[in-house]
Amino acid sequence: MNDLRDFIVGSDPMQSEHLWQLMYIGSFYRGGPVLGSAISGIDQAIWDIRGKVMGMPVYKLLGGPVDPRGIRGYYHAEAWTLGAARELRDKTKAAGVTALKFQLPTNMEWIETNAKLTRAIKSMETLREGLGPDIDFAVDFHAKPSPSVSAILVREIEPLHLLFAEEVCPPENVRAMQRVAKRSTTPLATGERLIASYGFNELIELGVVDVLQPDLSHVGGITAGWKVAALADAAGMMMAPHACEGPIGGIASLHLDAAIPNLLVQEICGAVQSGERDKVWQDLLGFPAMRMVDGRYPLPDKPGFGFELNEDALKKYPFKGTRPFPPTFQQDGSLASL
Repeated sequence: MNDLRDFIVGSDPMQSEHLWQLMYIGSFYRGGPVLGSAISGIDQAIWDIRGKVMGMPVYKLLGGPVDPRGIRGYYHAEAWTLGAARELRDKTKAAGVTALKFQLPTNMEWIETNAKLTRAIKSMETLREGLGPDIDFAVDFHAKPSPSVSAILVREIEPLHLLFAEEVCPPENVRAMQRVAKRSTTPLATGERLIASYGFNELIELGVVDVLQPDLSHVGGITAGWKVAALADAAGMMMAPHACEGPIGGIASLHLDAAIPNLLVQEICGAVQSGERDKVWQDLLGFPAMRMVDGRYPLPDKPGFGFELNEDALKKYPFKGTRPFPPTFQQDGSLASL
């Protein structure tokens, strides 16, 4: 952020594209999650300013809304037994939510045993049986399996009609993901770890996945996310943006979602039943941020992103530093993918 000050301070915030190019190209060492995240925060602020100057919500500046009812979303969930899946089904329907996302039950070795493959497949079959036919669900593989293991899993779960299978291979290994895609009709998704529209080029050109998942807190903000959506639309791909870093990036995503013709669904790292994190977000922003109403995130009608950050509330939650992901190891001591 400090390195980018010279590009930004004193500039005209209405020149969003020019400022984005200054930050990205002017940094010389381009791309990567550190630069992408810094640009994202500044770009989001620039679009918020533009909306407030124009007296319009950002999604209207972008040409939206496509659907005035709001943005279809999904929550994260887990259910490891049939009874738990049925209980989750009832709570999900009562909340008006139509989609959920789950994780694989275990890490995966490069070549996996029948027992662990069967466990993973059975867990997804249990979810479909318990949730019933009306709730869509996706499964995040989190790049844990190898291409060969992923190919087995996505082939076996085809009858379950998943909304999508996410990150079936490490996202930087596009050719490996292509091998999996050739062996299954299950829709594949990826993109939360990719930076700028350039990071999606190979996926789009090769037609590897069906759903792209840029994160507007990392990809480069509204400016970069808009370009990814346009490239995806031209290639016949859908968008399901990732948003798990907090409510500001999540709200920015909703504005983009509302203005693109190829939105599938929006991810927010919350649960069907609100928790402590939701209370913090409401305290910071003054409204129940990132909570769905009848399965959709409402669109704000105020200018910019539609909120003012409560600085007094922010002081109650001081930044305490980052926490790296704890490493996970396979049985032989090798590092497992996260």
